[in-house]
Amino acid sequence: MSDITLYDLPSKQGTCWSFNPWKTRLALNFKGLDYKTVWVEYPDIKPTFSPEIPPNAPPDTPYTIPALRLGTTLIMHSRTIAARLEELHPEPSLHLDSPIVAKVYKIQAKHLTPLYGLWMPLVSVNILNPRSKEYFDRTREEDEGIPLPELLAKTEKREEEAWEEARGGLRELGALLEENADGPFFMGDVVSYADLVVLAWLQFYWCIDKERLFDRAVKTEPALGRLYEAGKQWLKRNGGDIIEHL
Repeated sequence: MSDITLYDLPSKQGTCWSFNPWKTRLALNFKGLDYKTVWVEYPDIKPTFSPEIPPNAPPDTPYTIPALRLGTTLIMHSRTIAARLEELHPEPSLHLDSPIVAKVYKIQAKHLTPLYGLWMPLVSVNILNPRSKEYFDRTREEDEGIPLPELLAKTEKREEEAWEEARGGLRELGALLEENADGPFFMGDVVSYADLVVLAWLQFYWCIDKERLFDRAVKTEPALGRLYEAGKQWLKRNGGDIIEHL
C-alpha cells in the first residue's frame, strides 16, 4: 500500500478533471510514484482538512484541493506539493528553478481569464456531482454576483470576442515553446514543471468540453497540441483506479 494519498475533486465521469489537482497528479505520474486517490466533494474540503492543518494564507481560499498526504504529513497547494515531491524524489527533476515556470504562470491569466465565463459554468453543467454542484453554484454566484447559467449566456453572446482576447496569451505560450527548436517541451526534449502546468489546464479544458474548449485552444496555437501529444503518457493515470470516496 502506498504511503502517498492524493485528495482530489470527483467528477460524474469518475476521473480527475480540475486544473490544480492535475498539476499534482501529473507530477506524481511523471516521477513514477505510487499513490492512491481519495475523492473529496467541495463542501467536505474544509471539514476534512481543518482538524489537521492550518488554512492557506490570504488571499487564497482557506482549504483547497489538491492536498497530498506523505506518510503522516498533509500538504495543500499544488506548488508547495511540487516542491516537497522534488525534495523527497529529486529524479526525474521537475526543474522548479527554471525561469520558464514563472513565465508560464505570468502568461496564464491572459488566456484563462477571458474565457472564465465559459469554463466556469461548464464545470457545473458537465462535471460536478449533485452535492458539489449545489455548493459550487451557490458560492460562485456569491463571488460573481450572477448565477452561473446567466454568466454562461452572457459570455456566449460575446464568445468570439472572448477567444480573441485569449488569443494573445495562447500565442505567447506557443512562442515560448518555439524558442527551443528541439521541442516539444519548453526545455526542448527535457520535461519541466512548466510543461505539466500547461498540460494540466489543457486536460482541464478537455474534460470540461473537448470540442468547445480544448480543440479551439490547440487550433488557435498548434504548439500546445504538440505539447499535449508528447505529455499524454502522464495523463493516463487519471484517478479511475485506486480510489476512496469520502
